[in-house]
Amino acid sequence: QVQLVESGGGLVQPGGSLRLSCAASGSIFSINAMGWYRQPPGKQRELVAAITSGGSVNYADSVKGRFTIARDNGKNTVDLQMNSLKPEDTAVYYCRIVADNRLYWGQGTQVTVSS
Repeated sequence: QVQLVESGGGLVQPGGSLRLSCAASGSIFSINAMGWYRQPPGKQRELVAAITSGGSVNYADSVKGRFTIARDNGKNTVDLQMNSLKPEDTAVYYCRIVADNRLYWGQGTQVTVSS
C-alpha cells in the first residue's frame, strides 16, 4: 500500500510564500510522474505543476514564474514552492503520483491567501 503525506498548507497574505511537501511511502518500486493539483472552492480540480522522473516540468499558465516544483527521487518526495501568492491561489492542494503504473492521491492540504 502506498501512502502520500502532505504538509505545508496554511493561511498567508497576498504576496507571501508557502512551501508544500509530499512524501510517498510504502511498497514502491518506481515513481514516474509526481505533481500537484488544486481545487478552488466551487471549481474543478486542476493541474498546478508536474514533474517526470527525468525532471521535465509542466506548469499551469496561472502559476508560471511564481511556483516551482522539485522532487527528490531518493526520498520519494515532491515539493511545491509557491511565491507571490494571490487570493485566486486559494484552494485545497493535492499531491498526486504515478507509481508502478498506479495513480495515488494525497489527502489534500488547504492553502488560503487572504489579508
